[in-house]
Amino acid sequence: MHVVPRKTVSYNDGSITLFRVDGVWNYSSMLLREDLGLLLLGAREAVYGLDLRNISRKTAEVGLATQRRTTPQCPFGHPSRCLCVGLLSSAVFVPQVQWAVTQDKQAECTDKGKTLTYEGGQLLLLNTTEDGKGICPYDPYQRYSSLMVDGAIYSATAMNFLGSEMALQRKFNKILKTHNILLLFYEPQFVSMVEVPESVGNVEGDDDKVYLFFSEIAVEYDFSSKLAVSRVARVCKKDKGGQRILQKKWTSFLKARLDCPVLESSLPFLVQDVFLWRDSDWRNSVFYAVFTPQSASVDLSAVCAYSVTAVGDVFSKGKFKTPVTVETSHTKWVMYSGELPVPRPGACIDNTAKQMGIMTTLDLPDKVLQFVQTQPLMDPAVEPLSGRPLLVKRGAAFTRIVVDRVTALDGQNYTVMFVGT
Repeated sequence: MHVVPRKTVSYNDGSITLFRVDGVWNYSSMLLREDLGLLLLGAREAVYGLDLRNISRKTAEVGLATQRRTTPQCPFGHPSRCLCVGLLSSAVFVPQVQWAVTQDKQAECTDKGKTLTYEGGQLLLLNTTEDGKGICPYDPYQRYSSLMVDGAIYSATAMNFLGSEMALQRKFNKILKTHNILLLFYEPQFVSMVEVPESVGNVEGDDDKVYLFFSEIAVEYDFSSKLAVSRVARVCKKDKGGQRILQKKWTSFLKARLDCPVLESSLPFLVQDVFLWRDSDWRNSVFYAVFTPQSASVDLSAVCAYSVTAVGDVFSKGKFKTPVTVETSHTKWVMYSGELPVPRPGACIDNTAKQMGIMTTLDLPDKVLQFVQTQPLMDPAVEPLSGRPLLVKRGAAFTRIVVDRVTALDGQNYTVMFVGT
């Protein structure tokens, strides 16, 4: 598995095209618009439109400047939050309009989103504002993830200025989010969100899913020091929350451990980026993920691949974990062996549920909601294809991955991984 890449391009290679503006930093968000021939680049107090054929060429620009000010109410240990500046942290399009969330780094600054349009080769900042709370973090150095699906913005980030409340939120006509308890997110590092259209061709009438990849401190173990693990969570797109329990909260949020076993390390590797290679049949699609060690003593990175179908089976067919109190054991959660309420906790509303008169999540029984509220963790971990990494390499840490399938001159199809460090 320790292989040499077919081709390596150094960051200081003379053939690489660069874009840089003196005095501007925090190039924090990119959005590709092939239909416009444009790469949208969000930075501190500015958004740039770059020519896709030559990204060193700027074709449009708009400022996001806010009134700079400082405050004596600076949270201890967070000096970077004491200056209020405009910063594009998240960007999605609907379909010609960009939703750009300007991130402000102190409590007295506003949490407002700005709307941009691209017309006649120009980026224009409109006077309208939207509430940007929960779409991007207050701290520009805190990892987050966001995705737009059918006009709704899904985001995983901090919900408050101190970063003490982490949530997965969907914002459309109404806001739906995770309930604020530690067992859902414990010091998470959000990585990526992906939609999978699992309703297509599904004879059971299942719903589309949104998957969230992240790492966090494991709640299922209690060691002298905190142990981080990689996770994948998922929610159903048509989730409306519960009627009495979990009102305006996800009823379908489940999470599982994401394994990428590297023999050279006794500690779990942590996910850093995920790419979904999409097949024409979603069942054959594959998640590719890059992992790095949580221990500085291990100088390795890894790539693991996961079948979308296998990931879904962990949530739809796997066992649940439940908390236990065992004073002499480091294990604090074990496999739940009791009887599950009906319909299955965390499941989407499918044909079976509808035959029971459960047409939406608002109709779910209280027992189902109580179960998923306190036991969202699946027992089996999600294992990679072939049970091991596709690639393990020593050296610079892997940070990004993109995957393609190509047909070579010999007529064979090959998987090509583009891995950034």
